[in-house]
Amino acid sequence: MRIVDYLDKGASLGPDRPCFTTDGDTWTYATVRGLADDVARALVARSVQPGSKVAVLSGNDPLAFACVFGISRAGGVWCPINPRNEAAENREILDRFDCEVLLYASAYRELVDKIRADLPGIHTWVQLDGESDGNSLSWDEFRASDDGPDDAPDLFAPEDLAMIVGTGGTTGKPKGVLLTGTNLETMTALTLMSYPFPTRGAHPVYLALAPLTHAAGVLCFPVLASGGEIVIMRSPDVGRFLELVPERRVTHTFLPPTLIYMALSHPDLDRTDLSSLQCFWYGAAPMSPTRLAEALERIGPMAQLFGQTEAPMMISVLPPDEHRRSDGSIATEVLSSAGRPSPLVTVAVMAEDGTLLPSGERGEIVVRSSLVMAGYYKNPEATEEAGRFGWHHTGDIGYLDESGLLFIVDRAKDMIITGGFNVYSTEVEQAILAHHAIQDCAVIGLPDEKWGERVVAVVQPQPGEHVDSSELTAFVKERIGSVKAPKQIEVWPDLPRSKVGKVLKTDIKASFTSTTGR
Repeated sequence: MRIVDYLDKGASLGPDRPCFTTDGDTWTYATVRGLADDVARALVARSVQPGSKVAVLSGNDPLAFACVFGISRAGGVWCPINPRNEAAENREILDRFDCEVLLYASAYRELVDKIRADLPGIHTWVQLDGESDGNSLSWDEFRASDDGPDDAPDLFAPEDLAMIVGTGGTTGKPKGVLLTGTNLETMTALTLMSYPFPTRGAHPVYLALAPLTHAAGVLCFPVLASGGEIVIMRSPDVGRFLELVPERRVTHTFLPPTLIYMALSHPDLDRTDLSSLQCFWYGAAPMSPTRLAEALERIGPMAQLFGQTEAPMMISVLPPDEHRRSDGSIATEVLSSAGRPSPLVTVAVMAEDGTLLPSGERGEIVVRSSLVMAGYYKNPEATEEAGRFGWHHTGDIGYLDESGLLFIVDRAKDMIITGGFNVYSTEVEQAILAHHAIQDCAVIGLPDEKWGERVVAVVQPQPGEHVDSSELTAFVKERIGSVKAPKQIEVWPDLPRSKVGKVLKTDIKASFTSTTGR
């Protein structure tokens, strides 16, 4: 399936049904299809051909997301551009991915003006809203092409490239992940078969707070295929998020752990009617089992997913019912896991020499599936490296237990070697997050003359809480022992985060390096 086929499928279930709702305004499936068709005709009129790269730079916005379906209808390749990136990073992505067209929101005109002169490969610039400055087409000028076809093109080839997604660039220049129609179709099928969705004529309502350029965007596809409604939040506001769940009778949503922690700390949570929720996905970073147990009691049907850009979303799954035992009690034994390998994915654990390891042994998590990307754009070396020994390498360290549960211990690059012992930062973070005074934390390794590396924790307190470093160290030692306990604890009012809310350990390390000179 192409990306536009999910919209078409939803429209076939009811063209007058709500498709997108934003700020109280609702667009029907027929309206969104009409916009997508207009975009497709306009792109073809401006020499966009099957395989042409078309970028979209916008916040969470229904018009920008409708353009994604028009790109697909025209046979183009969607390149989502994160508006929270710095101008130089977005210039790098647009150039590296050979983008020919940029559709952007007026809020990012200043960013576009900074990079326009350095992108001669882009022949069409379109400002989606507001008055054009003369250097770009306005939305009306773009749609009013006289030389486009009468009907929107309707090209179909399931193995055609659907998306090129940047890996982020936090450890170097961003790589372009090639996702095909088959990759997205596999992800969608796994979502629909692994998690609860309404039946017998009912339709899901999905609340998108997280950026549509990332996980929140691709999770729209199974909802659209079910004729569901996408409630789009333009900006992250946990208070408004809690208002929208009962207001729109939301059935599905996704938040990274950081935003879930904020929801758990929000004073309105316990008086919010969350009874409509059927599936509250969490993922993108490890979640504290203590906080997860709290969320199960106070929010309800939590559902884990584990994936990465190269194998989107559904490497392993843990649906809501598996978070509880048959008697309704919380299944604490599964809360620290990443769930079970999903039905169309084979997961194994590999040693450095390519040997597959037995249950319980730790190594790199590797994957085989039609979920796995086609490779990295114009980067055969990185593609070959990621596919060593015939498996996709995730870069995550973990193990499979005897029951088939997958446990992620850490990112390979985040392992700390202290006094000759391997310490996994995620394990230390989970112990710290079990303390009532901690809202979030990050654990890193820093050079140490005695230990080689010392375990350092940077913690963010809960609102109104005081953190005693000595008491917190003792708390952690009691749970995981003195070797893994932090040798140094720093209390910060907030932690540096990426555009999607992940804590940036590289920035934390850099702050210590700039202070110590090491």
